[in-house]
Amino acid sequence: MREFSATNSNISFSGLATGLVNKKPVLCLHGWLDNAASFVPLMAHLTDRYLVAIDWPGHGHSAHRGQDAHYHFIDYVYDLLLLIEHQGWQSVDIVGHSMGGMVAQAFAASFPEKVSSVTLIDAMGFITESAENTTQQLRKGMKSRLQLSTKSKPVHLSVESAIKARMSVSDLTYESAKLIVGRGIVAHENGYTWRADSRLRNTSPYRLTKSQARQLVSDIASPVQLICGDHGLDIVDKGIATFKAYFKQLTVHQIAGGHHVHMELPKKTAVLIDEFIKKPVK
Repeated sequence: MREFSATNSNISFSGLATGLVNKKPVLCLHGWLDNAASFVPLMAHLTDRYLVAIDWPGHGHSAHRGQDAHYHFIDYVYDLLLLIEHQGWQSVDIVGHSMGGMVAQAFAASFPEKVSSVTLIDAMGFITESAENTTQQLRKGMKSRLQLSTKSKPVHLSVESAIKARMSVSDLTYESAKLIVGRGIVAHENGYTWRADSRLRNTSPYRLTKSQARQLVSDIASPVQLICGDHGLDIVDKGIATFKAYFKQLTVHQIAGGHHVHMELPKKTAVLIDEFIKKPVK
């Protein structure tokens, strides 16, 4: 395993990579407030492939956006396009967890020629809002920016304290939290604080409507598989009910685990990913 970086005047990505660079890439996209380390257990079981796990902008070791920018969901699609163009990758297989899975779906719909397959890990469809709530959503988003601008990041006296804090707001095991926290904190004069950009916690000022989300899903041409935990997020079950019928090619695997099932059962998840990528396109 080695550090990965992709930097020019337009992008500044960090991440982790394994395997030979002359092989077709499997691009791993982490979830909100996680980082590339969430794919470390999985990488140990996919050693014959070229895996690249990025830190999204504002996460992990990747650069934060400029002070005049924010973290709109759609902008992550552009980040992905810039990365793939910068690396000269003709086509990629994508593994996306949670928010990373949502970005993967939007990207696969918009740029089908660049995506061979999509594996979603505890993610299905998109977070939506009714058109009637557009004004209220905008108000919430603007107020959250105003409120966050007056807050400072929490400081932990030890790495152990940060790990316990991460576990308290998730279903992560100690070892999984340790991996993510290890890449997600930075030394502070009074201990440790989070690397992640505080603006990531802002409420989105707008969301897709259900009809917009369904249209995106219906435009995904590549085969898609969902790997979800039997006690993952409730939003995944709702997503299956709402969006399953709109996928052209969808395979669903439910295995024992939670939201970070790829960290809990990395070998089983790796086998499903490897077999799925090997399947001929229908």
